[in-house]
Order: sequence, then C-alpha cells, then structure tokens
Amino acid sequence: MTDTVSATLRRSLNLARPDDVYNAIVDAHRDLDDEQCRAFDARLILLLVNHVGDDAVIREALAVARDSLPHSSLEEGAK
Repeated sequence: MTDTVSATLRRSLNLARPDDVYNAIVDAHRDLDDEQCRAFDARLILLLVNHVGDDAVIREALAVARDSLPHSSLEEGAK
C-alpha cells in the first residue's frame, strides 16, 4: 500500500484488513434508522471525497459505482 498520487481510480484491494473495515462500517450503522443511515453515508462520502481530493478519481468512482448498479434499479428510479 504505497501512498502515490494517481489520476486513475485504484480498483485493486488497498486495505490490510478489509473485513475489519467492513465490520466497522456495519457497526457505525447499528441502531440508526433509514434516514440516519442515509445522512451518515452522505457525511462519510463527503469526508472521504475531501480526503481523496482528486476530481478525476472521484468522477471515475462515481461512474463506476453508478454503472455497477443493476439496470432495473436505475429504471425504477426514473419512474
């Protein structure tokens, strides 16, 4: 895990203990209702986006995340 600046989204595993990080995210949502979860997620995203600080990487991540959604989810949102 080197600390290099790149204009490309890193898509390979970059966490020493990914299961621990996943569990920390799940634990952070514990006892929150749906509205609180959405607010928490939005705040977390904004904090991490600010930390990344690279517009190109952030836009690439947005596109990858959006494109990875099932098409039926996107169609339902358009209704």
